[in-house]
Amino acid sequence: MGKKFKNKDLAAKLGVSGTLVSLVLNNKADLHGIRKDTQEKVLALARQMGYFSSIAEKNIVSPVEETPGVIGMVVPTLNDPFVMGIAPFLQKAFAGIGFGFSVITKDPDDQRFERMIGPFRKFFSGLILLGEAGDELTIRNLRSTDYPFILLEKTHRTGRLNSVNTDITAGAQMIANHVQKLGYKNIVIAVNHRSVRIDLPVINEIEDALCHIPDINKPVIVELDKSISNDEIDFTQLETFLRPPFRADIIISLHANLVYPIMGLLQKRKLRVPQDIALISFEEGTGFDLMSSPVTCLRKPLPGIATKAANMIWSEIKNSGKGKFKRQVNVIPELVIRNSCGTL
Repeated sequence: MGKKFKNKDLAAKLGVSGTLVSLVLNNKADLHGIRKDTQEKVLALARQMGYFSSIAEKNIVSPVEETPGVIGMVVPTLNDPFVMGIAPFLQKAFAGIGFGFSVITKDPDDQRFERMIGPFRKFFSGLILLGEAGDELTIRNLRSTDYPFILLEKTHRTGRLNSVNTDITAGAQMIANHVQKLGYKNIVIAVNHRSVRIDLPVINEIEDALCHIPDINKPVIVELDKSISNDEIDFTQLETFLRPPFRADIIISLHANLVYPIMGLLQKRKLRVPQDIALISFEEGTGFDLMSSPVTCLRKPLPGIATKAANMIWSEIKNSGKGKFKRQVNVIPELVIRNSCGTL
């Protein structure tokens, strides 16, 4: 049995009266005009201090309904360095306000997921939709039921929604400025063929930033895809630009998971990085600092993103998904300069 729960202890922590705490826990807060956000704060801390656990041990039914107390993050895939990187920071941020945290995968081809949104209310107080998990149908269903949710690394262009994103415009400009300092002229932007439609806004930002550099050739976009005969990436198109007449000076990889096979190809062709060709990644990948030529990349400020996302979804939960003010927050990334771009 845990420590005995006392109203006065909770009241002291929140700086409110014991009477207010008692009214909230006895489901009389609305009758006395206590604000919804104050009620949510009392219930969240009560949960954290073990109020609901203590009355359950006594087989007492709580006068006030306990909200699930868990935030769910819906992701397209678990095989994503960003998911693995951001999850611990989100878990820590939610633990600080008495919430649990869970990750759910969403198969874009599984139509059954839409029928799960209703039952999700029994398990999750709010949802974070990451990237393409925030599709139009899911967003429409959540909005129609006033379900608290926010978007993460997803820009919604039709209507204002709460979102936290890495500032890709600032990131693209950082890379362009660095390329200009190094004096590279022939630039290849390597993208994944299967996600090129989704990545188009990022590609446009990089192209726009590079095209403002005087005296460089127009960047070349190379879409990499797996070959039909085997499961390996087909580099035929990329290899065309590794030799004259274009002969790339630098490759900008849009995704971290393309860096490793590109490095393997360059080694097979006996091209040294960065002596023969430079390399920069628009994403940070696991082990980039440990590679034979450590990879320069954009690093997302994960602690800052997690804090802003936690505060935003908490605000939506306090307002029962009906908050009038929607915020779009862009967090500026950091350019981590390593040997692969030609700068020690």
